[in-house]
Amino acid sequence: MQQKTKYIKVDKWSIRPLIILFTIFISALFSSCGNVKNATYFNSSSSMTYTNDNQGLEPIIQKNDLLSITVSSANPEATEIFNLQNQVVAQSSTNAGNTTRASGYLVGQDGYIKFPILGDIVAAGKAKSELRKEITQTLIDKKLLIEPIVDIRYLNYKISVLGEVKNPSVLIIPNEKISLLEALGLAGDITIYGRRDNVTLIREENGIKRMRKIDLTTNAIFSSPYYYLQSNDIIYVEPNKAKVSSSTGYRDWIPVVLSAISLGIIIVVNR
Repeated sequence: MQQKTKYIKVDKWSIRPLIILFTIFISALFSSCGNVKNATYFNSSSSMTYTNDNQGLEPIIQKNDLLSITVSSANPEATEIFNLQNQVVAQSSTNAGNTTRASGYLVGQDGYIKFPILGDIVAAGKAKSELRKEITQTLIDKKLLIEPIVDIRYLNYKISVLGEVKNPSVLIIPNEKISLLEALGLAGDITIYGRRDNVTLIREENGIKRMRKIDLTTNAIFSSPYYYLQSNDIIYVEPNKAKVSSSTGYRDWIPVVLSAISLGIIIVVNR
């Protein structure tokens, strides 16, 4: 005898709340994957020319800076005493082996450097060109050298790049000039999990640390006063929501939640 197939009449209004809940959950899940614009640079416009008035600005010498000051003139013997500090090499031993570090003129907490014969000279708060001109003129006024040439360079010009970049590191900058984009490039660029719209720049000025937020998804960086970095600047790239969410482990619960919702719908349909 042929059995009759039983059909269960389902009240669509009884499962509608579950369907809506399921739809909202799936939408929220996929929307958290991020926006393409937030993962790329310079989206605001195209084919434009930008000028930066800060590229010629010299960084200001700060306390604890280590400077190389070289003096030369037509009389090498007379200039030798002024260059002794640059020739001193400090030897240190570490677990990885012996390392050497060239010594220079350390800017003290009082802002002074101790220069041979000339004594204490204020360095902090001045640009290199200003300090160079002062030392040169003092050597001439005191008739210590004829037509001296003074060259000043940083021995500790460094930039720190932290956070969501491929290679977080401290970068030593020999040419004493680097842009924010170049620093990120040397650190391996921002990862797909880094926020390009909220990069933090930490800069110390006159003993005060200031934080600036920079949006690299727009073209405003090219005319920003923070396009070029200064010695001891710190760049921090914070993680985006996808990175934070993955680290909290909420994605591990997605299969469980989906299964529970599906089971709930099946139970209601088969009542």
